[in-house]
Amino acid sequence: MRERIVEVATPDEKMPTFITHPEDGGPFPAVVLYMDVWGLREELFEIARRIATVGYCCAVPDLYHRQGKIGHLYCDDQNRMISLHNLDAETTEKVLAPMHKLSDAMVMIDTGALIEFFKDEGQVRDGVAGCIGYCMGGRHVLCAAGHYPDTFTASASLHGTSLITDKPDSPHLLAEKFRGELYCGFAENDPFTPPPLVARMAEALTPLAVEYRHQVHAGADHGYALPDRDIFDARAAARDWELIFAMYRRQLQP
Repeated sequence: MRERIVEVATPDEKMPTFITHPEDGGPFPAVVLYMDVWGLREELFEIARRIATVGYCCAVPDLYHRQGKIGHLYCDDQNRMISLHNLDAETTEKVLAPMHKLSDAMVMIDTGALIEFFKDEGQVRDGVAGCIGYCMGGRHVLCAAGHYPDTFTASASLHGTSLITDKPDSPHLLAEKFRGELYCGFAENDPFTPPPLVARMAEALTPLAVEYRHQVHAGADHGYALPDRDIFDARAAARDWELIFAMYRRQLQP
């Protein structure tokens, strides 16, 4: 495997981005991994490596780049990342503060810059791309699918947050622009995506041009899909990967 950190030019600041792909057989279809609230860290890089091993060039952009270098890591005595709901109020606010300064519009600007970067990246194949995101990154996946429908035709949102809101920029309002396929993985025990919201997502997306699939994982909690987390659900995550890689093969592989 090959990997490196590159500086992607954006209209605001240069955006550090982790890039990984196989050593041989390129160029490869691109997959963008949208980070969660915790920021860039080795856990996300290891997920990117997993995606790359099966034939993709995976990019993990630092969406907090306008705020400096930000990354949060709080571990328990088993060296597992402590979920947000298990932290004290002061630490929780510290973790959430950078997210409150990051708008979906900023992330879409950064996504456009990354698409431009791919055009000159020799390891990226021309054409459509995939994306995957966790927590707030799951919302950004929907935004990317709506703002860049000609690029992102294989999108995966895992325990995404604020997928349907009453705000004018709610991601679900972009649904008519979605193309290709969209997969959403939900936890049964997730206050951010209760059963009525999951049902609304299906109701909104099923009649549209995008092929929508979703799965609610029994017994799983918000954050279940991240491998270093204290509430990691290996069975649920494995099912997600089964469905996501099948989607990527259908949409991204020749």
